[in-house]
Amino acid sequence: MKLYAPSYYPAFKCIADKCKHSCCIGWEIDIDPNTLNHYETMTHPYGEIIRTSIDYEGDPHFRLTPGERCPHLKENGLCELILRAGESCLCEICKEHPRFYHETSHGMEVGLGMACEAACRLILTSGDYLAFLTLSMDGEEDPQVCFDTLPHRERLYKLLSEKTPFAERLEEIQSLYGVTPKLLSDPEWRILLGDLEYLDDTHKELFSCYSSGAFPTDEQALERVLAYLIFRHLTPAEDFEELKASLGFCLFCTQLLCSMMAAHPGHSTADLARILSEELEYSTDNTDTIRSVFF
Repeated sequence: MKLYAPSYYPAFKCIADKCKHSCCIGWEIDIDPNTLNHYETMTHPYGEIIRTSIDYEGDPHFRLTPGERCPHLKENGLCELILRAGESCLCEICKEHPRFYHETSHGMEVGLGMACEAACRLILTSGDYLAFLTLSMDGEEDPQVCFDTLPHRERLYKLLSEKTPFAERLEEIQSLYGVTPKLLSDPEWRILLGDLEYLDDTHKELFSCYSSGAFPTDEQALERVLAYLIFRHLTPAEDFEELKASLGFCLFCTQLLCSMMAAHPGHSTADLARILSEELEYSTDNTDTIRSVFF
């Protein structure tokens, strides 16, 4: 089986202590069974510190400190666990974040989630979202998918890359698939957004500006964000109805970003896109709530 990735993928690197929005703050860090077994049998001097930091209530996870920080996150933003015991001691979620994986008709794909500050900047500055690289191959057979989304993604990318105003490209995509965020009025979307769960309640105010008529001038960034959203959310669809709902989610998120860019010019596009990603994409409940509008 082949492993594919967007052409920008190899350029990604965690910026560790230089990150202003650490993934080690505000998130519950679950510990996978293999890593948990390793922690429980560690003879390394740091092993006992790791074991005392684990909360076994529910799925095993690190017990967050005040400020919702990982107990192994140093004040300077570096990971004490890595410094003391090495990267091989990281649990699966820490090794993989912000990566995500899809099974497709041509093999496995890996991408980078936009909630990561470094990944978001990379996505917004990379020129060719149409290009994919082959990262590796093994002897396993390609996965058998029940619905092939790749021809739809290719068609959408072709429309998205046309040299016409971004609003016209959106209209063409919406017309082709019969899906539009205008299924709800702007006030109805603002009510729905207000009822979501937020990691940071100040972001609710950022989202309250939703407008179907907002189109800022940075069309290149919007094109790249929509391409990323399509790659992440449309590719795993298991049938055409799910594909349409996922496309609706992508189009809504793009329009919300348009609204935020127009209403909050003091914020960088990268920061607004990252906030949107962490609040909507990285919450299954919020994603499902928005997608349900389009079913």
